Amino acid sequence: MPSNRFPPVKADSILILKKEHLLELLSNGKVIRAYKVALGQGGLPAKDREGDARTPEGRYLIDSRNAASHYHKAVHISYPNADDRQRAAKRGVAPGGAVMIHGLPNGKGWVGAGHRLYDWTLGCVAVTDEEIDEIWNLVPGGTPVEIRP
Repeated sequence: MPSNRFPPVKADSILILKKEHLLELLSNGKVIRAYKVALGQGGLPAKDREGDARTPEGRYLIDSRNAASHYHKAVHISYPNADDRQRAAKRGVAPGGAVMIHGLPNGKGWVGAGHRLYDWTLGCVAVTDEEIDEIWNLVPGGTPVEIRP
């Protein structure tokens, strides 16, 4: 008997709404998954320099993956982009980097959704281990990412 199951729809873009602490996976402009997230502990202003523990704002791409990170999987966001580098250069500071969407620190998966009680990352976007597994499978390399205030 044939299966009625279809492969999951892959995301063709990611939208992160910082104020709402929300990450949406979209396909053809429609939300296919949504996740509550923890952000950088530096507050809601946009990242403007290395070490400020803030999550950036702007347009980026998913440009690499790390299955062996210090977190339960991580997908890298292409921060800094040309605008970020230019702003940092004008101020005479380094823009920073290593901004990821990732799961919980290895060995801390038991925390689950409780991690969202406060913003704890150094500028990344954090989800639960189960959620990063889903994102890992639904988000191909090269997927555009927009991070809004």
